[in-house]
Amino acid sequence: MKDFRFGTPKSIGQVTAYLAKPGVDARVMGGGTDLLGEIKEGTAVPDVVIDLKAVPGLAYIRKEADGIAIGACTTVADLAEDPLIAQDYRGLHEAALVVASPQLRNMGTIGGNLCQRPRCWYYRDAATVCNKKGGSRCFAEQGRNKYHAIFGGGLCWAVYPSDLAPALIAHGAAAVIASPQGERTIPLAEFYAPPIVNVRKENVLGRQDVLREVRLPAAKKGDRSAYLKFTERGAWDFAVVSAAVRAEFDGRSVADIRIVCGGVAPVPWRLTAAEDALRGRSVTESSAAQAAARAAADARPLAENGYKVDILKAVVARAVLAAARP
Repeated sequence: MKDFRFGTPKSIGQVTAYLAKPGVDARVMGGGTDLLGEIKEGTAVPDVVIDLKAVPGLAYIRKEADGIAIGACTTVADLAEDPLIAQDYRGLHEAALVVASPQLRNMGTIGGNLCQRPRCWYYRDAATVCNKKGGSRCFAEQGRNKYHAIFGGGLCWAVYPSDLAPALIAHGAAAVIASPQGERTIPLAEFYAPPIVNVRKENVLGRQDVLREVRLPAAKKGDRSAYLKFTERGAWDFAVVSAAVRAEFDGRSVADIRIVCGGVAPVPWRLTAAEDALRGRSVTESSAAQAAARAAADARPLAENGYKVDILKAVVARAVLAAARP
């Protein structure tokens, strides 16, 4: 492991100033549960690690007139335990409860969870130079790909591992990004970028950018949501397939719905075909299964991960049914 310096800034301005220094590979760290793993593995070789937790006032869950503001350094445990999140954003609450282990939820932050890197074994192997690390091929495409993407692959078939991202996108969250030029707010769905946009990254953060806050719109009366996660192990595991669902109802019929999956694509993956199949219909076992099957029809599995298609259909259908329950 290469030696690195440790930065303890006292403001977001100091963070972006660190990031703006030319010729310096500076990495922002929240709880460190992902970045320190990358450094130990040799995947990340920074000159400077910037401790975002050293900045005062970046850990909060605050109710505002237009919704909820969540600071980037808020821990996953605090999110899971917040009564307002549990009451009005059930799907997000359920997602936070199944992130990693209790110990990691106490360390890991919202910002870190949303900005984490893929767990693809080729990417995490320091000796393998894949597309994501500046190489010329994705080794998973013709290699071992049991846990890889069934949607949106090509230049890279690694899946995005976050539990919180699908749930937040389903709830219509936005990302507040700080830079030396000021702040900008974008929908969290636009925060992520597929490999065809930039195979080296999973999000749109520039070299001098830092995720400062996540904003949730105010919950509407009648909003219902759920998050389901299928894992290979019983606990403390990344999703093989996950599904976040948020729905608005007009009586018994679905007025609007968002279905966002994890574990199936290089970015959180919205199932618009399933959404279209459910709008204007009542949610029943039959309609949920039909919608899930329609979405799964677009899957393009690799040699070893075709099993994910059937899991996707089951997880999506069950998540839709769970969200429809009052």
